Amino acid sequence: MARTNKDIKERIILGVDPGTQVTGYGLLLIQNNKPTLLQYGVIHLKKYATHALRLKKIFDRILQLIDDYNPDEMALEAPFFGKNVQSMLKLGRAQGVAMSAALSREIPIVEYAPKKVKQAVTGNGNASKEQVAKMLMNILKFDLDENKMLDATDALGVALCHFYQKGDNLRKTKSWASFIEENPDRVKR
Repeated sequence: MARTNKDIKERIILGVDPGTQVTGYGLLLIQNNKPTLLQYGVIHLKKYATHALRLKKIFDRILQLIDDYNPDEMALEAPFFGKNVQSMLKLGRAQGVAMSAALSREIPIVEYAPKKVKQAVTGNGNASKEQVAKMLMNILKFDLDENKMLDATDALGVALCHFYQKGDNLRKTKSWASFIEENPDRVKR
């Protein structure tokens, strides 16, 4: 019998922000419907001479993260449509190899548009990368490592968006007063 989301007490979500220069990743542990930061970082790709080598590096590192953390789900940021067709094609390939790594380990994949991620994390679909990072630092209670780039927080945002979209994180609350009492860290007074 298949488990439903309500049966799962703990799970790990791998978020990925694919890129051809830098690919971001972030891992969230979900316990008792509460997200906790496990790991985040970037894969630097500029040093690799060819696009093929960059794709191999993305595949290898995502596969290593999967093997190290055994995520239950992968959430990816979908490439946005720009004017440069070549850039779009390269981003699609980067996303494809990240997806292939997950598929090789039979991990379910979900894609989210950048505006959807920003909306889920900040409440504003037009938020800046810095605003997303700041909100994630507040929600997940961490300080941004200066050596890690905003692509890593974008990936964390994708993972958090997926957690929110699953809907199993919502508790039935009788009133705003009881919500505030149960979640004092989420409300500014």
